[in-house]
Amino acid sequence: MIEKTYIAKGCSASDLCDDELDELLSQALSEALADINNAGPVIILPPDITRFHSRAGFLTGIASCRLSDSNSRNKLGAVLPALGTHMAMTDAQLNRMFPGTPKDKFLVHDWRNDVSELGRLEADWVEKACSGAVCYDWPVQVNKLLRKKEDGFSLILSIGQVVPHEVAGMANHAKNIFVGTGGKEAIDKSHFAGAAYGMEKIMGMADTPVRALFDEGLRRYSNELPPVLWVLTVVSARTNSEAEAKGKARGSLAVRGLFIGFGRECFEKAAALSAEVNVNTLNERVNKAVVYLEPEEYRTTWLGNKAIYRTRMAIADGGELLILAPGLERFGEDLGMDSLIRKYGYRPRNEIIAKAAENTDLNENLSAAAHLIHGSSEGRFTVRYCTYSEAPGKGSGLTRKEIESVGFEWGSLKEAQEHYDITKLNSGWNILSGGEKIFFVPNPALGLWR
Repeated sequence: MIEKTYIAKGCSASDLCDDELDELLSQALSEALADINNAGPVIILPPDITRFHSRAGFLTGIASCRLSDSNSRNKLGAVLPALGTHMAMTDAQLNRMFPGTPKDKFLVHDWRNDVSELGRLEADWVEKACSGAVCYDWPVQVNKLLRKKEDGFSLILSIGQVVPHEVAGMANHAKNIFVGTGGKEAIDKSHFAGAAYGMEKIMGMADTPVRALFDEGLRRYSNELPPVLWVLTVVSARTNSEAEAKGKARGSLAVRGLFIGFGRECFEKAAALSAEVNVNTLNERVNKAVVYLEPEEYRTTWLGNKAIYRTRMAIADGGELLILAPGLERFGEDLGMDSLIRKYGYRPRNEIIAKAAENTDLNENLSAAAHLIHGSSEGRFTVRYCTYSEAPGKGSGLTRKEIESVGFEWGSLKEAQEHYDITKLNSGWNILSGGEKIFFVPNPALGLWR
């Protein structure tokens, strides 16, 4: 396995422009292809639309252009978005996120059917890594296309963003392979391990029990895969003064770092920068938080609950989290998960762990159990989802009855948007005209607040 870092550029004040990203990725890709010395095709693993702001779409376009060059020995073989449990991307989403990449190269990962098992980590190893929170073995699974073959891919180009994550602590690196292209059992067990261990002890940390599973899977079975070149961004919002100086909109995003290499060092450097720019430690508890979910990114509570678990360490006991969700269509990313969420609801950790032990359907879908834990306020504060529909037939999206049936409270999106005009709110603390003090988060995917 090659251990080499080609690019490690960035700091909390960096604002890498498109030309720099193009130059840096092109340079690193050229050097990496020379180092592997294999003329086979390359498969790119970017995130899906839920990581639109990662700049992974732009970087995928750069890589696909370089691999399509007539002078390139290695050609673009395929692009496989690392969907994990998420819905397949629509044509509109592909056009928006990947305008520079040929559409005929895109494939869809099916987490229930498209997987190959490389091996398993023993139950006693997993139990020790998770400090006794769970005791089961863990399958190291990937999309079957990734398995090394004589006429297969010469390189896996894994592109994504390092940002605080509720399951792994920090997103990306080996998670992009073993969850993004993994199978049901691997996703179920890894997610539940993190939830059972305790989300607050994980988020924003580079070294966690779940990360240990991914690292060990890669250590043991990387010889079953082509070399993996990691391309990792760190992204955060510009300050108002930064945005003004660059002629950008308030709250616009900056690429703070780009880290590219074989091995783990590039992830460690990216995670350290992400901890600096994406983890926001507040001086006081938040009594009222308002979070906006961009409709094209957040169509389910499966994704939209980032609003909960990225803010819940900052919210005061007895406080309120108001989630503005104009695109909310259903709970789960697939209908099976949706039905389990409707059946069990978002309940405290100990209650869900008990229900998973008692009920076969939940025990056989542990990622759903983990999701229900992540989406609970543990009874500390109110979660109010605001949608258009109070009752069936009066708009679009989940209705008041549906929202309340899973343990949340409901609010009118129309009324909420009139009161909390997101075009006028600053990211962070705001004092409204009536004296109300709120904390506004325009996109929960970009950080962690505690």
